Amino acid sequence: MSSYVVTGAAKGIGFEYVTQLSANGDNTVFAVVRHKATATELKALKNLTVLQADVTDPKALQLAANEVSKATGGKLDYLINNAGKTNHPGFPLDGFPSPEAVEYDLLDNFKTNTIGVVHCTNAFIPLLKNGSTKKVLSVSSSIGDLELTLLGDVVAEPSYSISKAVVNMVVAKYAAQYREEGFTFLAICPGMVRTSMAPTEDNAPGEMKMLAAALAKVAPDFKGPIAPEELVKMQLDVIYSWTPERSGEFVSHFGNKQWL
Repeated sequence: MSSYVVTGAAKGIGFEYVTQLSANGDNTVFAVVRHKATATELKALKNLTVLQADVTDPKALQLAANEVSKATGGKLDYLINNAGKTNHPGFPLDGFPSPEAVEYDLLDNFKTNTIGVVHCTNAFIPLLKNGSTKKVLSVSSSIGDLELTLLGDVVAEPSYSISKAVVNMVVAKYAAQYREEGFTFLAICPGMVRTSMAPTEDNAPGEMKMLAAALAKVAPDFKGPIAPEELVKMQLDVIYSWTPERSGEFVSHFGNKQWL
């Protein structure tokens, strides 16, 4: 039997994680959401405990960790840092309407996508130390990869990209710190997935134009986003197979540097 905590579990990839994990009655699964009252789809899932905590609020996360500890006897096997955000600004770094606008977008993304991973990991590290697998998966993004950015001239989603690039370093820092204790930290890119977070022509025409230009350079034969169900199965296969010897790496849902 394994125990899991998944953040950002109310929708998208996070919701699919808890759906698949809770389907196994031997698992103990905790879904962390910002607002329990609006996470209505989770109510249909069995074998699931829903906890309310914003990943930018370390006190709320500590309360959530306390609840997990009570239920599991002070241990946790897997932490999946999935919570994240992007505002789809539609501008490159020098294209925002004002210095205040670009600063707000950078800090807003950084607070959730990067600092949130730190707060959440710190809250659950004591439980993970007592777990049997000691695995932490943090969802990153290929557009946080320096080589891909330069190869495809990817200027879209600048604040989101920067926040995810720093997540990769956060993962490496934890891996370096806990290597001798048998931990496995992994940053993983989900590719392009059909979720409400993805930009569309309706909600983010500027981003779509810039992303299309980048895709034409790096993946001209790209067939389109994959379903969350398929993506989560692939990511779970990767994290289950990953070993402490490779802790701290940044890979795709294929387990390598094939981003799409």
